[in-house]
Amino acid sequence: MKIMVTVKRVIDYAVKIRVKPDKTGVVTQNVKMSMNPFCEIALEEALRIRESGLASEVVAVSMGPSQCVDTLRTGLAMGADRGIHVEANDSMYPLFVAKILKKLVEIEKPGLLILGKQAIDDDCNQTGQMVAGLLNWPQGTFASKVVLDKEKQVATVDREVDDGIETLCLNLPAVITTDLRLNQPRYATLPNIMKAKSKPIKKFTPKELNVDIKPDLEIVEVTEPPKRKSGVLVFSVDELIEKLKHEANVI
Repeated sequence: MKIMVTVKRVIDYAVKIRVKPDKTGVVTQNVKMSMNPFCEIALEEALRIRESGLASEVVAVSMGPSQCVDTLRTGLAMGADRGIHVEANDSMYPLFVAKILKKLVEIEKPGLLILGKQAIDDDCNQTGQMVAGLLNWPQGTFASKVVLDKEKQVATVDREVDDGIETLCLNLPAVITTDLRLNQPRYATLPNIMKAKSKPIKKFTPKELNVDIKPDLEIVEVTEPPKRKSGVLVFSVDELIEKLKHEANVI
């Protein structure tokens, strides 16, 4: 079985986000970029499934500008067998990504598609659900545990919901999106980083895949959230109640 995994290039989680002066977006030039943390978890899970003997190949997919190749190389250094880069300089909204993934699935025919549940740049949490709908595949979102049964061709997925843990049984092929508690991603070792340089990366464009990525959304303005007022230190319960009553007006 082949597993396809998406890996997105995003601003590193430790970087302080700055809004552009013209308020059209956030500053990305000369800013450290890295793989989306949820995508790292998705890739780690795919590698563990392959290492357990339940899959034969892991294919990493990234979409965006030419710099996405660096993110793919990181995925290959972690252990993915090969990469696919769909080069596009336009904004990649979830529906565009889902349509492109559908086309790639038709070409590659994986038995399992694993995505991070969301990206930390837009927090959309939509792509996995959309591609499952387009493919008409069963989906297990927010997975905190994944168990495959190769003989029965099913995947058992534990997912975190408000009431606790929900367990789903999905017929393969299926779409799974990963939550934070699924695993701890590995670090790429130096020998694997060197090996990754020789692993193949196939390139496509949206046009070659017959996907129109003309945007149907317009960003009107991007602004920073209002700055929070500094806190106040109180020395007694009575003083706290007094401030809550007369200053905060919450009781």
